[in-house]
Amino acid sequence: MSLEGKKLGFIGTGKMGSALIKGICNAGLFAPSNVYASDLYEPSLDELKKNVGVNVSTDNAVTVINSDIIVLAVKPQILKKVISGIKDDVSSDKLIISIAAGVKLEDIEKEFNEGTRVIRVMPNIAATVAEAASAITQGKDATKEDAEDALEILSSVGSAIQVPENLMDAVTGLSGSGPAYIFPVIEAMADGAVYEGLDRNSALILAAQTVLGAAKMVLETGAHPGELKDMVTSPAGTTIRGVRTLEDYGVRIAFMNAVIESANRSKQLGK
Repeated sequence: MSLEGKKLGFIGTGKMGSALIKGICNAGLFAPSNVYASDLYEPSLDELKKNVGVNVSTDNAVTVINSDIIVLAVKPQILKKVISGIKDDVSSDKLIISIAAGVKLEDIEKEFNEGTRVIRVMPNIAATVAEAASAITQGKDATKEDAEDALEILSSVGSAIQVPENLMDAVTGLSGSGPAYIFPVIEAMADGAVYEGLDRNSALILAAQTVLGAAKMVLETGAHPGELKDMVTSPAGTTIRGVRTLEDYGVRIAFMNAVIESANRSKQLGK
């Protein structure tokens, strides 16, 4: 295993950074003692120290110096400032992984010293429960082993693929933002069942499991979603009535537009 003996660092412990730290440690890929995290917001550090057991600091240099792989889990707006504070501590034997939405590899690399190895990643919040959908793209100085390391880290908390950088905005619109599209769907499905008399807790369990089961069928059968839909929709049955209602209200185009608008925003963030 190429990650054996390596130490992992996180700069930024907001929602996404914390989700990845917890997911990776829970998966057993890195022992908490080999994970370093830094942030200016001490409550998030205290929570990670107490509940996960990782090493924490308010000094980013501590994370960089002690880590072989450093994940930049900060917002795009402050990425440049963060890099300027650590770049002289990033030696050639360290790998940088950026999860800043929309920020291109070229713009990240030019902020570091020449030759810095960079991988750009778009994960999602489901890393918390080891079901993230992530994509990586490789910088000009990053090696094949670097890409394999990044894929191994992301695969420990879900599924991960490698894509060309010009598709990363599409990934952001789809899987990066996608959980936020599905949570209201689960809530709305449950609301419908509550309207029909089911108690709230039961409705949420059934709605969430229905979404999970449908997704698992797509992944494990390899069948087209349309084919799977047809398996459930009997002639003049209950399901086709529901499907028609979704079509009447434009659910399909609404989801398409959500992905497209999110991808467009990712492109704007990278300018």
